[in-house]
Amino acid sequence: MTNVRYDFSAKTVLVTGASRGIGLGVARGFARAGADLHILATTDAVFETARVLTEETGNQVTGHVCDISDRERVREVIGALSKIDVLINNAGFERPTPIMTPGAEVEDTFRRIIDINVMGTYYVTREAVTKMAAGSKIVITSSIWGQTAVAEMSAYCASKHANIGFMRSMAQELGPLGINVNAVCPGWVKTDAAMNSLQHMAIEKGRNETELLDEIISAQAISGLMEPDDMIGVYLFLSSEAAANITGQSLNADRGELMG
Repeated sequence: MTNVRYDFSAKTVLVTGASRGIGLGVARGFARAGADLHILATTDAVFETARVLTEETGNQVTGHVCDISDRERVREVIGALSKIDVLINNAGFERPTPIMTPGAEVEDTFRRIIDINVMGTYYVTREAVTKMAAGSKIVITSSIWGQTAVAEMSAYCASKHANIGFMRSMAQELGPLGINVNAVCPGWVKTDAAMNSLQHMAIEKGRNETELLDEIISAQAISGLMEPDDMIGVYLFLSSEAAANITGQSLNADRGELMG
């Protein structure tokens, strides 16, 4: 977690996928920084998350139930906000989609991943930009797998590559309006989704999970498995005036796992 001080007390911030994992960590960072914070998630758990963050930080946090792949619900929720200064497009779905698996279930999973990670990101952005003025910031959560790939995670990898392409196009399109658009590409962070993917990779490779994770971490320049709160600094930086001249960029937050 960063010790750098940011002040978002005059800013309205929207974080999607904020009831757990990276989204929760980032939401906590913005709440501590005084933002008028709105958080989205697919279940009623978002209300408890908002209550806990409000109690923990002393800053009012508002929760909204919203499946971002539901176009009408996105329009309803975001349409009710008077302005958005910072959009953190973090909501995502991560599951294996092995191409050789028979049956319709894997195809349904593939479609769901694209619906949330690609179409949902598009829907939220499309609605949010109508509430944004010059100086606003958009940050999209991609992944280092948006710059590389792993076996049996084709839908997730494809969606994260798509997030980066979308980000670059939006940076070009929204730049003349004074809106910065960037992406964060996290490496291995201790979230339920990442640990589920690790378990699948271990099974697929016939490996022990702990040994496989140790091998992954040993490939980092800085050792250790990151926690969600370790992501706070990069998101707050890209959302701040300090990043006024940064747009169209994919910033890896992976302890040096992927360089180039």
